[in-house]
Amino acid sequence: MRAVRDAAPARLQPSPQPRIGRAGEPQVAPGSDGSLTVTVPIRIKRRGSRKTLTLPGGAGGAARPWDRRPTPLQLALARGHRWLAMLESGEVRSLRALAAREGVDSSYVSRMVNLTTLAPDIIAAILDETLRPEVTLFDLASGTPLLWEEQRAVLDR
Repeated sequence: MRAVRDAAPARLQPSPQPRIGRAGEPQVAPGSDGSLTVTVPIRIKRRGSRKTLTLPGGAGGAARPWDRRPTPLQLALARGHRWLAMLESGEVRSLRALAAREGVDSSYVSRMVNLTTLAPDIIAAILDETLRPEVTLFDLASGTPLLWEEQRAVLDR
């Protein structure tokens, strides 16, 4: 239950609309402009320093163990996104300058930045570790088509 602080010190009142309530049934509210607002009540529980999410019906996702190290594909994807952010923010001016700053080859930087153009479902498969084991970093980073449908077709071969 979310609380709203009253003007008087140390006096709390319950909010009329809590942000996170008990897990229950989803609700759909039609808007005046034809849009729909879907509300899915969830419950967040603390488990030590972690938080778990419980959906209606008690379903919840299995959390990835904290003691596992990221896979090479996950590290490469994170590196590519970090380097792209550095380029977009103007922190570095080019791939070549970025490569010199990081102490790596510019073609390696280019391949890692290429990973940022992967389809969302391919990225999810990398993060969830559900990508087929025969798919390598080289397969994803070199010569990957820009269209997501073509990327999926290449990986389905």
